[in-house]
Amino acid sequence: MKIVDLSVSIIDGLPVDPEFMRPQIEYHDHASTAEQMATFFPGATAADLPEGNGWAVEFLRLSTHTGTHMDSPLHYYPTMNGGERAWGIDEVPLDWCISPGVKVDMSDKPDGYKITVEDMIDYFAKVNYTLKPGDIVLLHTSAPSRWGSPEFLVAGAGMSGPATEWLIDQGVKVMGTDGWSWDVPLPFEGIEFQETKDPSVIWEAHRVGRYKAYCHIEKLTNLDQLPVSGYTVSCLPVKIQGGSGGWCRAVAIFAD
Repeated sequence: MKIVDLSVSIIDGLPVDPEFMRPQIEYHDHASTAEQMATFFPGATAADLPEGNGWAVEFLRLSTHTGTHMDSPLHYYPTMNGGERAWGIDEVPLDWCISPGVKVDMSDKPDGYKITVEDMIDYFAKVNYTLKPGDIVLLHTSAPSRWGSPEFLVAGAGMSGPATEWLIDQGVKVMGTDGWSWDVPLPFEGIEFQETKDPSVIWEAHRVGRYKAYCHIEKLTNLDQLPVSGYTVSCLPVKIQGGSGGWCRAVAIFAD
């Protein structure tokens, strides 16, 4: 069985998020925890542990949208499906999260390009693939070439609201991108709003979840290693009660 890891690592201070969202990791090595570990064994001291080694442990401060993560409908709006209470990440159906994967390669599109319904239709015609209900759609952009730097925040193409809705109408429940956002990078949406004063452009792809429930994954990686289809994607999110998102170890699994 071949597995392609589609998840990035969570790295202390990595500048791929706005500064207030960057993860902080506090590492405690074996020597520093020896006395702590010894307290669980009455009468023991650090000298009783092999070479004075306790356990390694880390403490993290990060958002539910750090690293490779799945957004729940609650992230997009308080309600979904036109008025129902929006699901937290702990309520997302697990059978949505293990399903055939389909790659959409838009890596030739420039930064800030907004992917349209016509782009989707043309792409699937070109690769001779018809979407099936339950397929997990993976959007490959140029964003990973800027991974590790602040430029990642403005890298790659993103989805329009109508194109997102079109995918849902084909039966797609989970979709994902290797960019920072499922929408076009926020500064590009900011420019469009400034020029048009049209509030519908603000977070337009995310906001589709107000009317049609779906989930998407952000900050995927290694999508360039995938063919269009022929594999299963597993992207089970961490179960955070009432969470607007949850970290996931997304992988593509190829049968023997």
